[in-house]
Amino acid sequence: MKKIELSDIKNIAEYEKIRQNFRSKIISMKKDRRLKVGDKITLTFENRYTVTFQIEEMMRIERIVDDTKINEEIETYNELIPRENELSATLFVEVDEQSEIKPVLDSLVGLNKDSFYMQIEGRMIPAVFEEGHSTDDRISAVQYVRFKLLPDEVKAFAKPSVPIRIVVKHKNYKTEVDLPEAMREALQNDFEQGNSMNVWN
Repeated sequence: MKKIELSDIKNIAEYEKIRQNFRSKIISMKKDRRLKVGDKITLTFENRYTVTFQIEEMMRIERIVDDTKINEEIETYNELIPRENELSATLFVEVDEQSEIKPVLDSLVGLNKDSFYMQIEGRMIPAVFEEGHSTDDRISAVQYVRFKLLPDEVKAFAKPSVPIRIVVKHKNYKTEVDLPEAMREALQNDFEQGNSMNVWN
């Protein structure tokens, strides 16, 4: 999927004019891209639309107008753009009670490619976790993961008879969940649109 460039980003004044409609579009889109994985983990699959929204919102909140600083934001968020035959997702550890945040995060230390998978027709595809969000004794509540797929695994998204699920085999967190049909269709659409995906058209 094509990376985001400076020319893809609207300035703050232009963005304010279309923000309400664009925000509504992203909220609707994310309904089919957000997956509860057990009771404490949520995955949100990213594409050019969702990442562009994050950049535009960051510019709006921080009042960023300098092109150099905007490019820095773009470079950072472009790491969320999936590459060819890839899926990219933001992983959230969600805890409602403030007092439970540290105990829950401590219990998930070691959550990595050896415990987090996408399973497609029996094949286990390990998640590739972005570095810098965990150590041997600590883990961040936000992680960024990728699933690198083979071409035939990509084609499986268009075959409802082929099971696709997320599987977690962490010692303190074991669960698995099937990708809903609407989510499979959304991700298949990402694969098909690829570099032709134009956020503003």
